[in-house]
Amino acid sequence: MIVEMRPTDSVRPYPGNPRRNDAAVDAVAKSITEFGFRQPVVVDADGVIIAGHTRHKAALKLGLTEVPVHVAAGLTPAQARAYRLADNRTAAIATWDDDALVTELLGLKGKGYDLDLTGFDAGDLDRLLGTGDTAPLGDPEDVPEPPATPVTRLGDLWVMGGHRLVCGDAGDPAAYA
Repeated sequence: MIVEMRPTDSVRPYPGNPRRNDAAVDAVAKSITEFGFRQPVVVDADGVIIAGHTRHKAALKLGLTEVPVHVAAGLTPAQARAYRLADNRTAAIATWDDDALVTELLGLKGKGYDLDLTGFDAGDLDRLLGTGDTAPLGDPEDVPEPPATPVTRLGDLWVMGGHRLVCGDAGDPAAYA
């Protein structure tokens, strides 16, 4: 892959881009400031963006005079349009492994790293790390009595995101033999 530096204003957004990315520009600008420009803007032979609209907007916001560019030579106009959609859509299909994500975030936090630079907002970080308003209330050892009419019964399966919980009887060792 050939990557070249081009003047930022020589790269043009695709006018029909269906992705609305303004909300992500500040986060991408912070990322570029912290880590540098690590992924080029992909353009067609005319300099029209195929992939990297948000990176381009962030570069403009930062006042960068040049951006790294890869010309996707050899794509038909239809392929360029399809790639533009696929580049955005495939990222949206992916999901997070919350346990692995929390481990990574805690590792960074333990080293004093600014978690804001990860692109997660304060609400996401609070939810994932159990900080701020999402911290447990009261004493975690103070367990209430179960309700007289329970909602959950032995053998029920609860689906919680990517996790599954089968309800059993922790007081019955025979149930786990």
